[in-house]
Amino acid sequence: MTDYELYCFGESGNAYKCALMLELSGLKWMPRYVDFFNGETRTPEYRAKVNEMGEAPVLIHGTKKLSQSGVILDYLASQSAQFAPQGEDERREALRWMFFDNHKFTGSIASLRFMVSITKSGETPVTEYLRGRANNTLKVVNSHLASQAFMIGARPTTADFSLCAYLFYGDEVPINMTDYPNVLAWLDRIRALPRWRGPYDLMPGRRAG
Repeated sequence: MTDYELYCFGESGNAYKCALMLELSGLKWMPRYVDFFNGETRTPEYRAKVNEMGEAPVLIHGTKKLSQSGVILDYLASQSAQFAPQGEDERREALRWMFFDNHKFTGSIASLRFMVSITKSGETPVTEYLRGRANNTLKVVNSHLASQAFMIGARPTTADFSLCAYLFYGDEVPINMTDYPNVLAWLDRIRALPRWRGPYDLMPGRRAG
């Protein structure tokens, strides 16, 4: 029996954050495909019944309906007793990196990927700006990971799943990742976790195999 339902689509790194944590936590879940590219999230029905913000992911668990990836990650950590920060200091540190991710890291990397690899905008002043911003945030994370295995210590937490998701889209992310060896080693450590799977293996989408 499925306990969790995730409204998602394969191209969404924000949805992948949640799908990956569901899978790594060993929770019983199923994806509910959102036809984002044909406008499903913009329909009155979706906004009325699924998410008034017109976004994915959305997690359904019993009578609970949660949106925003950070909120979902926090909820899943409380449900599974896995990957949760331990104590108030760790909780605040995880939140610090998750806010950094939402405001700067994912904000720049996801937008750059969307323009260059999905909408095929070509290189423009906007992509140049986004690439510069993305590289600046990658430098921050690369430096931080020089002294520890995961974002807030020796084990993965919600902060790692928030930050890592878009970087698992490979060549769709138009950034030279070889400049960030600590980030690449961190991604390898996450990839080595039991039950890890890539975004198109966990969620249906136009590009899913």
